[in-house]
Amino acid sequence: MAGGRRASRAGLSLVLLLAVLVGCSGGPSADTASSAAVQRVLDRRAAAVLDRDVSAYRATGDPSAASDEFANLREVPLAAWSYHLDRLNVSGDRATARVQLRYRIEGYDTAPVTAGRTLGLTRTAGTWHVDSDEPTGGSGRQLWEQGAVAVARGKHSLVLGVGQSGERLRSFAALADHAVPAVSRAWGPDWAGHVVVLVPKSLDGMAGLLGAPAAGYRGIAAVTTGEVGGSAQAPADRIIVNPDAYGVLGDFGKQVVLTHESTHVATRARTTAATPLWLSEGYADWVGYRGSGRTPGQVASELRRAVADGHVPAALPDDKAFGFSGDATALAQAYEGGWMACRLIAGHWGEDSLNAFYRAVGDHHKRPGAVEDALRDVLHTTPERFTEQWRDYLRDQLG
Repeated sequence: MAGGRRASRAGLSLVLLLAVLVGCSGGPSADTASSAAVQRVLDRRAAAVLDRDVSAYRATGDPSAASDEFANLREVPLAAWSYHLDRLNVSGDRATARVQLRYRIEGYDTAPVTAGRTLGLTRTAGTWHVDSDEPTGGSGRQLWEQGAVAVARGKHSLVLGVGQSGERLRSFAALADHAVPAVSRAWGPDWAGHVVVLVPKSLDGMAGLLGAPAAGYRGIAAVTTGEVGGSAQAPADRIIVNPDAYGVLGDFGKQVVLTHESTHVATRARTTAATPLWLSEGYADWVGYRGSGRTPGQVASELRRAVADGHVPAALPDDKAFGFSGDATALAQAYEGGWMACRLIAGHWGEDSLNAFYRAVGDHHKRPGAVEDALRDVLHTTPERFTEQWRDYLRDQLG
């Protein structure tokens, strides 16, 4: 399930606009001088994080708070960390700064993750210090704000967790290492071939990372955050686990979930605003169950019950049907309907055609005409004929 409906990258790219103001004397104004001084403090703070220099980090802020923050970051493999000042409001010796935090995970992010932050600062003896550091607006929190981050590495994965045992984090790495090759066998090699998995303490921790209410993700085992249509020069997607829901799954269910989410990572660059959720979610489920031997009746149990009762859907599920906060049965039927559509394409036209269809839809970048053109050009059919074939397929496989 793609987090934030496929485009919830934490933070926004803000443009640095620091106007250079000139006073009557020809020197910089007080505001410009303060901005420059604050940026210098932020640069020292960033260097301290990268250098793992706790003394230098403490010198930029409240020593007691800085100790916890710095310790929580200790195990995170960082390739870059910087702050970019966007706006500064000064009132005497106190200030509020809007900044961009930019960081990269070593070996995974080819571009920085950007997170909006609001900092509170105090000036003492002419030097600014950071007193508080919070997400800006609707930005999500970072994993290390929940506690000390532990790390597990796999052949194709990096797992970062808080409040989890090393054994449990290694189990996620093992599942992800199985998922990544399975995705490559289905989708092909044109993706990074590795994943970053975040395992917070709880459902509330998951919601905090997403900057969203926890109620919307109750019962959802994991989501993936990323940039729709992202290029190769984009931060690595994050698979964010809900440990409460994930923990009740059996071994098979856990593997399906990690494979499903890894598929979203692989297909991200070819998933655009043109891609309907029945296709992106259905394809991820198709890869997740591919080769498992599970029958349609076993996988699509809610849809099977509906078909048995004579309630065959009139149309493929629309995007609204995939809302996490809606009816659980309807949500399950939406996912199952998308999976059955992709299974139909793979079975009738072939797996290569399913992949070509997915890419052709995403190539449109806009929804109008995307599915219609791909059905015509790749599958040589029409929306009407495909829908009827899908409905007949549901009756045949689930009736």
